[in-house]
Amino acid sequence: MPPTRRRVLAATGCSLASLAGCLTGVDSDGLELVTPEATPDDDWSEPDWRPADATPTADDVDATTVVATLEIPWDLTFVGDDAFITERDGGVRRFDADELAETDGTPLGPEDSELILEAEDLPDRAAPGEGGTLGIAVHPDYPDAPELFVYYTTDDDGTGNRVVRYDLETDDLETILDDIPGATTHNGGRIAFGPDGDLWVLTGDAEEPALTQDPGSRAGAVLRVTPDGDPVSEPVDWGDDGDPRTYTLGHRNPQGIGFTPQGTPMIAEHGPVARDELSILRPGGNYGWDLVRGGPDDPEYDGYDEHDEATPPVINTGPETTWAPSGLAFYDDDAIEAWENHVFVAGLTSNALYAVALRPADDGAENSGESDDDGTWYDEDWLDDRFEATAHTLFEGEFGRIRHVEPGPNGSLYVLTSNRDGRASDEFPLEDDDRIVRLDPA
Repeated sequence: MPPTRRRVLAATGCSLASLAGCLTGVDSDGLELVTPEATPDDDWSEPDWRPADATPTADDVDATTVVATLEIPWDLTFVGDDAFITERDGGVRRFDADELAETDGTPLGPEDSELILEAEDLPDRAAPGEGGTLGIAVHPDYPDAPELFVYYTTDDDGTGNRVVRYDLETDDLETILDDIPGATTHNGGRIAFGPDGDLWVLTGDAEEPALTQDPGSRAGAVLRVTPDGDPVSEPVDWGDDGDPRTYTLGHRNPQGIGFTPQGTPMIAEHGPVARDELSILRPGGNYGWDLVRGGPDDPEYDGYDEHDEATPPVINTGPETTWAPSGLAFYDDDAIEAWENHVFVAGLTSNALYAVALRPADDGAENSGESDDDGTWYDEDWLDDRFEATAHTLFEGEFGRIRHVEPGPNGSLYVLTSNRDGRASDEFPLEDDDRIVRLDPA
């Protein structure tokens, strides 16, 4: 049986087997929202962690540039004594994590790192537009399993994206996930191991929105795989033509993923001209692109309240507010007391870092849509009914475009700037861009 459908495919003249190719370029009025045949149990439960209750400000931290003159850094991960970073137009570097944690004077430079992989070491690698060397993750058993995982854009009889596994001891490089659609923009690209030991992979719609409603296309999706790239033991069942690696679909261009202390995945994704979103994922969820993308008053897109098949986000910034979100992190350290248990989201076009407090939706707060010194509240009825959220804007205009935020040693947070990607404004890029900036408790 194919996945159940909300509208009739006959209207587009397509058969299910040819869905991905036949729907290319079809207007969203001709699409419908796909739903899975079966899903694993959603093990979400009320948070066992204290919701953030303090108001975060930039004065809570001291900012120090620890690395300068990088080439469009895209992702950063810490493990043991090592810090691995990707550069979109380059490869993979390794810095000493202690040096990043202790640098207070002259910033380090690329020459202070070890170049683990050069761009040409990645087979078929290409860097069209926003593509290139993107996400990085480290095997959860590192260093016993000395393996890096890298997501990058390819040009192999057409633009695509690929995930490879690289063994730091043997130099073996192996493709574990291929055939991810790619384009000049909307490549997704963030990858991360979750607390379950599975690898989570974010993919974009590759400028073909219709693909996001094809569960076999791997486009506009969150994929969940083993370290070998195989489906997990209890996958979402999308029918005979679906890919069991697909955990959720209907995404436009997700670039941030993190996990709550209970292990629940959350993502941030770019919207169309604002309408950016933060979502707490449900297995088998369909996040609506490009039919659904807002509330009941959105002038261009259907609202989540109009489609039972659509899974709503916790935050949708609406048609007037742009975050352009990229990387995110759940900060559960108490070193920066006022920041504990906030979700931090990097903002590109907005040139800001967002601190989001999540509260169980039944706490009685009634501040829908208000914006004041206490942040912007998101608790409209059409949003995810498990949480309400408050977002505070930090460092607006101070660092320029922020690509990623990552927790590091000693309770510090690290942000990556993206001011040499061709889209900076005002005084950016600065002479020492791009940078890694460490945020320490003040």
